[in-house]
Amino acid sequence: MDSRYAVVDIETTGGKASRDKITEIAIILYDGNKIIDRWESLINPECYIPYGITQLTGITQEMVRNAPKFYEVAKTIIEKTEGAIFVAHNVRFDYEFLREEFKRLGFTFTRKQLCTVRLSRQAFVGFRSYGLDNLIREFNIQVHQRHRAMGDALATVEVLGRILAKETGQSQAKDLINLGIRESLLPANITIEQLHELPEACGVYYFHDEQGRLAYVGKSINIRKRVAEHFADISEKARKLQSCVHDISYEITGSELIALLYESHEIKLHRPYINRAQRVRNFPYAIHCFENEEGYLSFEVIKTSTREQKKIQIVSEYPKVANAKAHLQRAVAQFELCPKLCQLDSNFNSKVCFHYHLKQCHGACGQLEDVNTYNERAIAAQNYLSNMFDRDFVILDQGRTAAEKSVVLVENGEYCGFTYLDESDGVSHPEQIRAAIRPHFESNPEVKRIILRFMQDEKKLKVVYF
Repeated sequence: MDSRYAVVDIETTGGKASRDKITEIAIILYDGNKIIDRWESLINPECYIPYGITQLTGITQEMVRNAPKFYEVAKTIIEKTEGAIFVAHNVRFDYEFLREEFKRLGFTFTRKQLCTVRLSRQAFVGFRSYGLDNLIREFNIQVHQRHRAMGDALATVEVLGRILAKETGQSQAKDLINLGIRESLLPANITIEQLHELPEACGVYYFHDEQGRLAYVGKSINIRKRVAEHFADISEKARKLQSCVHDISYEITGSELIALLYESHEIKLHRPYINRAQRVRNFPYAIHCFENEEGYLSFEVIKTSTREQKKIQIVSEYPKVANAKAHLQRAVAQFELCPKLCQLDSNFNSKVCFHYHLKQCHGACGQLEDVNTYNERAIAAQNYLSNMFDRDFVILDQGRTAAEKSVVLVENGEYCGFTYLDESDGVSHPEQIRAAIRPHFESNPEVKRIILRFMQDEKKLKVVYF
């Protein structure tokens, strides 16, 4: 395999790319047999270097005080890695730090990648560890300065050279570089190079067929990785995509929530013929709640019309009756509700439901459980089932660049859409957001559930209520 590798190692102020900064970088250009160039530089991180990091690396605040700032070496990094395969031991760490630094400069850094940790696991089966320390010991590699960029980069070159020298080493490396895709599985008009040009960013992607029709819409926090997975898969859906895809387009959203909402909107609007989920636009079935004659809060799955909905308390809406019943059954199990009071037990002649005999119901059906005790759990279940909003609010999330934030507006119980604002803009009133919202988004039970699930899962999400 005729390739040029840019073997990279960086030292940083910490382990989180979005927060911490680079203090040193080394790049070694390697052709698979010999080193053809090397470059290294300390970098002024423009922030404090923690004591523990100094203890590990030996890099002090004084050492970086007069070192170039990242923007001053950015062009050199671009030139050194251009056209080369980006290699690092645990490539995700080094690559993400560089991507984040370039993102702060408004530049998208994209390179083919190769991880010598993953490659070592394939090439040297049976080692107790594949960390760089252990590989250095296993191969008796001489390292001048461990935990300094050039010393670790040279050790990584040594590991890479040993792998490529093995009989299967080059083919294993090629497989990882090609994102695990056998080129024979790629659609005729799509190349590995095109996949590498896709962004490693959060957004929505589109597969178009030869006639220009939209075949499939998907979302991912890493568009390149997800698209590659489609073409590496051997499922029936993957085979359909591999046979029809002629072109790929995408839209970066920055926020995963907006990617979810935008994907749902695009599928309903364009109805791509390979997508099956989220195509439905009607939600005729509902779970509604009511108090029975004994005062127990009860639930029922019904088919509704717009007129009927005004007369009953709707908890959530669904495209199919099976979806509604499945959701209600999960709530019954989770909150230990009575199936009979949820109209899920058909034995109406018995005083108590079948589940009471199995000790899966506390006896509310036979008035054997206190009403208030039961209703506390039923209210919790109602909140779990609900896709209704009782307050106006906006969700603030990351934008497409560091200079902006994404904003999702919910008003009068409905999803109104999303927009992007400058990071410095405050959010004080929905009028400010409403004026910037794209007008073509529609609210429906599905997008409400997307928002609710995201708010429940993302505990640190910033929500501003009006």
